[in-house]
Amino acid sequence: MTHTYSLSRETAKPYLIHEDMLESLELYLNRGISGGGFLTAVLENDLREAFGRADDYNRSNLFNIVRYLWNHFPAEAWGSREKVRAIMTMERKSA
Repeated sequence: MTHTYSLSRETAKPYLIHEDMLESLELYLNRGISGGGFLTAVLENDLREAFGRADDYNRSNLFNIVRYLWNHFPAEAWGSREKVRAIMTMERKSA
């Protein structure tokens, strides 16, 4: 990614996105750092893995998390394993 992303806390409120999730998403976008198994599965669009790795809150809020990504997250940064790996690889090389 060519610039620094800062995700709006106000925009995330209606989706019930926790602050720690937003911080993990920013680290992923800006530095290519994985947010853990659950978040990586969500970003890769791996529903089965996401449900299997989610805690109770994120499992019940998975629909809202995906809605948030769909509406407010760069399309080139999520949706497939290839896109996620590209972000992680690109950011590590530029660091």
